[in-house]
Amino acid sequence: MKLAAEVLVGVVAVLHLYFLVLEMFLWTKPYGRRVFKLTAEKAEMTKGLAMNQGLYNGFLAAGLGWGLLAGDNGGVIITFFLSCIIIAGVFGAATVGRKILWVQALPAALALVALARG
Repeated sequence: MKLAAEVLVGVVAVLHLYFLVLEMFLWTKPYGRRVFKLTAEKAEMTKGLAMNQGLYNGFLAAGLGWGLLAGDNGGVIITFFLSCIIIAGVFGAATVGRKILWVQALPAALALVALARG
C-alpha cells in the first residue's frame, strides 16, 4: 500500500474516532450540542441513539486500523470498511444533511481512490 493511501486511511480512521467521541461523550455537552445544532432537551432525549451511533463509528475506525495493521493483506479489509463509510455517508446526506457527504463520504472516497491507485 502506498504511503499516501495509508495516510488518507489513517485520517478517515481518526475522523471516525472523533465522531465516536462527539456522539458518545460530548453529545449533551455545549461543544457537542453546538456541532450538531441541538438544544439541551433534544440532546438529552437522543443521547442513547447518539451513543449507539458513536459506537458504530468506533467499529469503522477499528476496521480501518485493522486493515492498516494487516499490511499488504489489509487492502481488502480497508476497501470493505471505506465502502461502508461511503455508503453510510451518502445515506446520511440523503436522510439527515448534505454536510455528511463532505465530512464522511468524501474523505473515505478519496482514501479508496488512493488505495486503488496504490
